[in-house]
Amino acid sequence: MEVIDYIRAGGPVMIPILLASVVGLATFLERLWALRRGRVLPAALMRELAELARQRRWGDALAACRKWDAPLARLAEVPLAYRHESRERIKSRIEEVGRREVADLERGVPILGTLSHLGTLLGLLGTVGGMILTFRVLGSSAEPDVGEMAVGISQALIATFSGLVVAIPAMIANRWLLGKVDALTVALEEASLRFLDAVLDAGVDEVPP
Repeated sequence: MEVIDYIRAGGPVMIPILLASVVGLATFLERLWALRRGRVLPAALMRELAELARQRRWGDALAACRKWDAPLARLAEVPLAYRHESRERIKSRIEEVGRREVADLERGVPILGTLSHLGTLLGLLGTVGGMILTFRVLGSSAEPDVGEMAVGISQALIATFSGLVVAIPAMIANRWLLGKVDALTVALEEASLRFLDAVLDAGVDEVPP
């Protein structure tokens, strides 16, 4: 009951603040799950591809990539599918696919950046609403009711506090996830280029399993 009273005391602006907090938490948890290193760069796939490349079993390597729903698998398909082309052309194709994969990794992260600003602005809106209520009480009579003034001040402070409670974690989560995406992007680039070199060094002829 105290939570409900707290929300009511913050005024109408508490509703969008609560919605922003729910959206922010859901977005963070979804991205946290999606950006697991084991999902983006599965170690088992990397080992399997390295062995298949060493044996020049390109058909099996391509089939292995298509079994995995992972950014690394989609990047590794490129040097396998275009192994007869020059290194520069294959690298260019990898970069094209890589840009799409990075965009997918970043999906949803800007929402947290938006919520960090929105939480601050909603808190400020609630503060203004509370102060308007307070000054309305002050101007209503020569001897304003202290209790009614306290309601307005309380509303202003609760809204400010609640807005910052949403904004600060959202900003931290946004920065942290962007850093994680950057680290995964570098790791993906390094892994895909290593596999490209392994494919080209092994040669293009298919060796029967």
